[in-house]
Amino acid sequence: MQEPAITDELIEAHGLKPEEYAEILRLLNRGPTFTELGIFSAMWNEHCSYKSSKRWLRTLPTEGPQVICGPGENAGVVDIGDGQAVVFKMESHNHPSYIEPYQGAATGVGGILRDVFTMGARPVAAMNALSFGEVSHPKTRQLVHGVVEGIGGYGNCFGVPTVGGEVRFHPACNGNCLVNAFAAGLADADSIFYSAASGVGMPVVYLGAKTGRDGVGGATMASAEFDEGIEEKRPTVQVGDPFTEKRLMEACLELMASGAVISIQDMGAAGLTCSAVEMGDKGGLGIRLDLDRVPCREANMTAYEMMLSESQERMLMVLRPEKEDEAKAIFDKWDLDFAIVGETIDEDRFVIEHKGRTWADLPLKALSGNAPAYDRPWVATPAAAPIEDVPGIDPIDGLKALIGHPDHGSKHWVYEQYDTQVMADTVRRPGLGAGVIRVHGTDKALAFTADVNPCYVRANPVEGGKQAVAEAYRNLSAVGARPLAATDNLNFGNPEKPEIMGQLVGAIEGIGAACRALDMPIVSGNVSLYNETDGQPILPTPTIGAVGLLDHLDDLIGGQPEAGHIAMVLGETDGHLGQSALLRKVFNREDGDAPHVDLDAERAHGAFLRANRALIAAATDLSDGGLALAAFEMAEAAGIGVTLDFADTPLLFGEDQARYLIAASFDSAEALMVEAGKAGVPLLCVGRFGGDMVDFDGAAASLAELSSLYRGAFADAVG
Repeated sequence: MQEPAITDELIEAHGLKPEEYAEILRLLNRGPTFTELGIFSAMWNEHCSYKSSKRWLRTLPTEGPQVICGPGENAGVVDIGDGQAVVFKMESHNHPSYIEPYQGAATGVGGILRDVFTMGARPVAAMNALSFGEVSHPKTRQLVHGVVEGIGGYGNCFGVPTVGGEVRFHPACNGNCLVNAFAAGLADADSIFYSAASGVGMPVVYLGAKTGRDGVGGATMASAEFDEGIEEKRPTVQVGDPFTEKRLMEACLELMASGAVISIQDMGAAGLTCSAVEMGDKGGLGIRLDLDRVPCREANMTAYEMMLSESQERMLMVLRPEKEDEAKAIFDKWDLDFAIVGETIDEDRFVIEHKGRTWADLPLKALSGNAPAYDRPWVATPAAAPIEDVPGIDPIDGLKALIGHPDHGSKHWVYEQYDTQVMADTVRRPGLGAGVIRVHGTDKALAFTADVNPCYVRANPVEGGKQAVAEAYRNLSAVGARPLAATDNLNFGNPEKPEIMGQLVGAIEGIGAACRALDMPIVSGNVSLYNETDGQPILPTPTIGAVGLLDHLDDLIGGQPEAGHIAMVLGETDGHLGQSALLRKVFNREDGDAPHVDLDAERAHGAFLRANRALIAAATDLSDGGLALAAFEMAEAAGIGVTLDFADTPLLFGEDQARYLIAASFDSAEALMVEAGKAGVPLLCVGRFGGDMVDFDGAAASLAELSSLYRGAFADAVG
């Protein structure tokens, strides 16, 4: 076959800048072949190389006594005691989900699950964080249905419980939905599998499903803005098969137990190219591949197509040669392909052979370790102007405006499409704050949450970055869990625009500061840039997925308020309304600064809550919508009324940080006040639970009326 000649148009179509192509010419001392151009394009794009962000990502805290493996592998690994570890990561599948919602979201789930079981962990929990355009936009309903059905379709069939997440709507996402998928698994701490190849002449083995043309160029597509040609990108979206993935997981875990695996890598973005290069680069070895041996499901595939296909449910492994027959028997049993497609070599080369011809012969290090790294120009986000006066409102009207919008209404329409109980270890389901699962066969439990407020980040990237971490910390603490570590999914617009790059730099600064202060190192993550359509960027959305540990299920704060329980607020309330949910939903305003995050207070208040969990019936953090929304949600979940002692707009709807709402019996409330005095933390009785009304100092409505509005808002908008 004759490959096309390399032209300026072809170089541009592969997402390479003129200076990057010039560097390729310098490295090779010749022009690349078409297949080599595709390989460089895949490895040097933003999605794989982090060329705009790696300088700043290095500033994040990634270590701690609990960390077994930090960033750089398929997923992060954290010690949970008793010889066990939790393995977790969050990744985006934004561009594919906008183009083809069902398959884009489904394969996002499949990819993140593979990242976890590639490390030797059995997945035990999933979450997702979703952002869509305004409800009235003509594409929003289709995107919501497709994405939610794709997540449920894949996760439910695979058999992993979805235990948490978030959904939001904003006009800035009209042209780019955000689909961030999280997965966590359990493994023995001394049986973690890594991707670094070792040993010269070791067989490189292809595992799983056959290779097709789906997803060719997907990683490059994910590193570019959208324009009017978006429909032409549909073939770059992969197609997933959760039943094949389930068999692949079982086969891989069985293979790992056999002792056959030297190293293993998921074939995700850029498929065979990225997996082979990463394994070789981490092990300081070269790789030679013979594509004649790659199992294909389509005829006459070229070397270019095979190397860049992102067909799903595939792995690459370096195998112990003496275990070849045993390994093949395992994959035959699970009816999956097993093919030796290459070997490790003692040279810095990446050699691709097919049909008796060498299609690529490249310096392997240049593809990964020497990929471009940019110190892009950036400007700090200007300080927000002081918020204008906010008129006082009837508090029940304000509450109705919040709970009647799909941003703050019940998300049961979403999570009821997910299997939340499979594996029978789910202790706390979605919709009630952090999700909690039992660590099977033990008394321990793990808590999971995903958090960010993009409006805060846009107004003040540093404080917004801090707040995302702090809210995750609070959600874990509110169920009694000790926060362990976090994974970040940094969704931003075009980093070549200094103001967008400034948002990214500021958010990473804030995330780093909060992670250090709260002992929550970042152990894995993903950067998704160029989330723009026709020059319109998304809101900066650095989603934080976090994991916490309960040493014993008895430590869970998982109850509900009962009649006669006292409502208490832990933390200071000043009534911050800048960038608040009330401003957006009632006054159609998005002005003012993000709330200040006092990290010392966050740490102290979380520690107080966990230390006094035995006195607390129920707890939730205060975030969007402030006390009014939190009190309503806690009461509504329990099917009981609530009375608060004031109707002041800032006090009810302010979004000051480092705060929790606590429900406790009268005697326990008295004991908590004593303990708060000893600890020097602010704790205030603000009302009581009981009856069948929601009453804010005389402004009242029946719980039944408000509950009907709250539970119907999401389905009425997009259902």
